[in-house]
Parts: sequence; structure tokens; C-alpha cells
Amino acid sequence: MKSVILVESPTKAKTLSKFLGGKYVIEASLGHIRDLPKGNLGVDMEHNFEPKYVIPKDKRKIIEGLKNKVKDASKIILATDPDREGEAIAFHLHEVLKKEVKKDAIFQRIAFHEITPKAIDEALLHPQKIDENLVAAQTGRRVLDRIVGYKLSPILWSKIKKRLSAGRVQSVALRLIVEREGEIEKFQTREFFRVFVTLSKKENNSPIEFELTKINSESIEKQEKIKLYDGDYTYSHTSLSETDANEIEKGIYKKDFVVTDVVEKEMRRNPSAPFITSTLQQDASRRFGYPSRRTMSLAQRLYEEGFITYHRTDSYNLSNDFLTEARTYIEKTFGKKYLPASPRVFKTKSKMAQEAHEAIRPTNLFQNTNEIESKLGADFAKLYDLIYRRALASQMTEAVFMSTRIESETKSDKTYTFQTNGRILKFDGFLKVWFYEEEEQIIPKVSISDKLDLKSSKVSPHNTTPPPRYNEASLIASLEKHGIGRPSTYAPIISTITARYYIEKKENRFYPTEIGTTVSNFLVKNFSDIDDLAFTASMEDELDAIAAGKKDWVPVIKNFYTPFEKSLQKAEKQDKIEVVEEKTGRICPKDKGDIIVKYGRFGKFYACANFPNCDFKESIVEDSGFICPRDKGKMATKRTRRGRTFYGCANYPKCDFAVWTKKELEDKAIKQEVTPDEA
Repeated sequence: MKSVILVESPTKAKTLSKFLGGKYVIEASLGHIRDLPKGNLGVDMEHNFEPKYVIPKDKRKIIEGLKNKVKDASKIILATDPDREGEAIAFHLHEVLKKEVKKDAIFQRIAFHEITPKAIDEALLHPQKIDENLVAAQTGRRVLDRIVGYKLSPILWSKIKKRLSAGRVQSVALRLIVEREGEIEKFQTREFFRVFVTLSKKENNSPIEFELTKINSESIEKQEKIKLYDGDYTYSHTSLSETDANEIEKGIYKKDFVVTDVVEKEMRRNPSAPFITSTLQQDASRRFGYPSRRTMSLAQRLYEEGFITYHRTDSYNLSNDFLTEARTYIEKTFGKKYLPASPRVFKTKSKMAQEAHEAIRPTNLFQNTNEIESKLGADFAKLYDLIYRRALASQMTEAVFMSTRIESETKSDKTYTFQTNGRILKFDGFLKVWFYEEEEQIIPKVSISDKLDLKSSKVSPHNTTPPPRYNEASLIASLEKHGIGRPSTYAPIISTITARYYIEKKENRFYPTEIGTTVSNFLVKNFSDIDDLAFTASMEDELDAIAAGKKDWVPVIKNFYTPFEKSLQKAEKQDKIEVVEEKTGRICPKDKGDIIVKYGRFGKFYACANFPNCDFKESIVEDSGFICPRDKGKMATKRTRRGRTFYGCANYPKCDFAVWTKKELEDKAIKQEVTPDEA
């Protein structure tokens, strides 16, 4: 019997089969094969928090199939992903299958960060043992999260509303969004004004726009700082009122302007590090509007097909093989001037080096993006292209700019200093392959003491702006900055609080719902540790220490549970909170009660406030502004059970036309005509 290789997914199994031919039997477990039970806590609280793992119903048939495959095998090779979750899957496969194999059969663990012939051969030549420390860290996290979720949920049910739930890390993410909304509501907007002039030299008449920056050599720019929950927010404004600005504009009319300062200097910009999980999710969100879950799904397939290295990583390291290949490619393709003297090395922030050994990069620099598009589709190709460009650019020379700053003065009752800034690209460097999206500001040549003519002036009104609401990119950045979560958890954190309807996404920004705000405030009041950035980050550090073999998971859970249990007892004594329902102003046609907005498994809907005495309910159609091309019904904005937004015909199930993205909507649907009255 040939040796058996076990992996998580059929796609990964298929890719390995291509490289290994018929040498091995390769089977997929389809993820975890054991987990804590759904119906009860599944943790023995009296005996060191021992987890009571079970095989879920939907995995029993898979397990039987795997047992048949390994029963005559001489070697079982566990080739699951190279992180805590992958190590845990390998451990559980071993635990379930070890009684089914022959006495002389051996288990081996192999790990690779890219699915290429070389990486697989290398892994097979150097098998390892299952890393018990990584398994312990995953066990500790799973038990910790189960205890928090299972113990907190009944409290939320009794004190706020039935069918609510809370998670250890998700609650901190929710608090960030709720706190930010409160900060926005408290922010007092202030109006201020800027003064601009257009000046030119008499000889060439080339216009240059300047802005007023100083009066009598004192800066009019003011900066203010607000203390936020997750850090300071600084905003700028001028000290000018509308009256001040208008008086200045009148005072400089027909005055002479003289150039008083010209500063030209060369500026260099280095490339960014190659992508890690968080930065890939952030950039894909900014550039393509991909939710983090979508990005990870696309990256998973790219990894399993052998196109990129492992995508759950917080390491900036690049292999020596890739660095050699990249430097050769850069020199041959672009020339020596695009190649730095030595490979660029980026410092990894991760405290957990074993968690991921490399950044996300292409496995083959000669792999054409068009090939990926033809095989997997446009979205996969777009993400691959982003990864490819970032990894290659990270090993190229810096871009060189010429920066110019000019100051010009005029005098009336006071001395007014106006400034302009310009920048031009002298050498593109890494921007040869990375995106350069800034406009060049070219300023005509001037010298100190040159006289400039006033061509025009204007006063521009502005308002100070509050801290922005989070989007996917900024929320992930904040979580990472504070050490909350790890590469595999960012996407589930966001999708979980979205699926619970604790937050809503509007125009790609997160807004807390009424129920989300209520839950967060309750947790902050009664479980300050769980809902605290520093505490949650310290728990992540504890889990990292377990993974490094420096701590045992049981004492870590004990130290957490003792104060947590006291908080539970205290919360039990709190009064029930009345949740303010979102009223619509409409009257129920059945019993004349108020119609309110409620949340169900499939999103928002209208219902009578007198439920269960009145069962009236009605779907909410969030109009997208487009018409279905199939039956001319309205295209509604909808969400999946996991919270992913899509656009579907409002006449479903009679019409099942649907698209995932706004771009597909614009390409395939019909723009809704709006009459002047409606507008």
C-alpha cells in the first residue's frame, strides 16, 4: 500500500497530486474533523478545562473514508497548513486515525509554505513531529473563546434580548466601532477659512497657486488633538474666520508679491514590505472593495493551486530562493539601475516566528496573470497581480522625487506669507511595477526676490471633520496595531459581528446598530477586562507564549476564569435593559401597532411591535438604484447569512438574478431612471 498524505482541502489535494504523480494516495479532511459540541459547553470546568471533542455529524462519513484509506498504509503523512489551526487539524487526524492503522505504520508531519515541487520534496525529505506547543495554543484559544461565548450569551439573553451572543475578540472590535460612533457624535464641527491666490511672473505668465500660511511670520495653521479609545486623532484648521479671510483678501488686492524663499531638495521613497495577511486585506479592501473574508477566500484558492505562498502570515521574511530569482528578474527586465546593491530585508513585527515563515509572494515570477484569469477568473487574477507587484516592488530601488517649496510675501497693514509646494518624479524605481497614483505638481522656475503679479484670489470655506468611521482596512489596521487577533482571525471577527447585526456597512463604512451599541455598553460596564484593548492583547501574548513552549495553557485559562466568574456573578444582579426599537412611523395594518425594524437570520425586516400577539412582518427592500435586467424589478441590496453584501432582484424567488459587486451591478443591471419630482 502506498503512503497516504492527508491535507485539509480537495483543491490542495488535487494540486499535490499533480506534483507527486501516483506515488501517494492524497486525501482531504475538509477542515477540522473534531470540535467542541454545539449543544453544550464541552469543557470540563472541574478538571483543568479539559475539552470534550466530538466528531460533528457532517464529518462522520469523511472520517470513515479516511479510516479505510489509512488502514493498510505503511506511512501516514499529515500535510495540513503551517499554522496553529493546521497543526491542530494534524493532531486531531492523528488522534482519530491512530487506532485504525497497522502496528508498524508511522505518522509523519510535514509543513510547507508554498505548494511547489521543490517545497514539497524538501518537506518530504525532512518530516517533523506534530508541534505540541502550537496545538496547545490552539486548544487554549478554542477553550477560552468557548467559555467566554457560552457563559456570556445567557447573560445577554436575560439582561438585553434573546438569541444574542458575544465573543472574546469580536467584542473588542465591536467596542472600537461603537466608541468611534460616540466620538463622532460628540465632535463639534468648526467652520474655518483658507485664502488662496494665483500668482505669476511677468515674463512667462505661468500661473502658480499659493495658500496663505503665515501672518507677521506666525503660522495660521492650528492643530488639535482628541483622545480616542484606540489612539489620538489630530485634525488641522486655520485660525481665520470668514470676516478675517475677507478682510485679508481685500487688503492684498493690487499689492506686489515677492518671492522670499525657494527650497528644492531631492526626496527618496522606499518600497513597502511584501504583503502579510493584514496588509493584503487592507489593500484589497481599499483598491477593490473586497471584504476581508472575500480576500482570504481568493488567497486560499491561489495558495492551494500553487500560485502564492501561504496567506495566513505575519512575517515579512522572503526566502533566499525568491530573493535570488527576483533580483535576476529585475536586472534582466528593467536594468541594473532598478536593482539595489543588496536584497531588502524588512523587520517582522510578529512575536511568534513559528506562526509564519514567509510573507505572501508569488511562487513563480514568470507566472502570467492572464493564465490565472483564464483558469480561476478575474477576481483571483486581480488579487494575484496585487501580491505579485508588491513582492517584486519590495526588492527594487527607491523612487526619487524633486520637491519644491516656494514662499511669497505681500504687505498691507500686515505681512502675509503665501506658500506653494510641488513635486515631480525624477526616477520611478519600484514605482515601475507598483501603483503611482499621485498627481505631479510642476512649479515654474522662480528665484528669491522675483516679483509676482496677483492674477486672482479666493476665500475657501472649510469645516473641521470628526474621526472617520472604520472601514474594513482601518478596522483591521487598528486591531493589528493593538495586537488584537492574529492573521487567521481578522476576517472572522468582522464577519461575525456583521452576521449578528451588531454593525451595518453603509458606503463601505461600519455603523453600530442599536442592539450592537447596547451589547457593547453592557459588556464595557460589566466585563471591562474582556472588552479592553490592552487585556485582549495581553491574552494574545499569553497564547503566543504557549505556542512558543514558554507557558502551559491550563494556568493561563485559570488566571482568566477566576475574575471572569466574579464578573458573571455581578452581571447577573444587573437590571434588565430595555432595548429601544427602531420605529418607522408606520402603523401595522393588522392591529394598529407601531411597525418597527427587526433583525433576523436574513437581515432587516419590518414587524409589528406587538409581536407575538401580532405576526405582521414585511421585507425591507434596500433599493440600489438599479433595475433587474431580467424582469425589470428593483435591484435590492441584500446580505448572506454570513453578512456578505450582494445585489439581488427584489422579486425573488420569482426572479433569482443576483450579482456580488457594485461593478457587476453597473455592468449587468439597468440604471434606474429618476424623475425630477423623485430627485
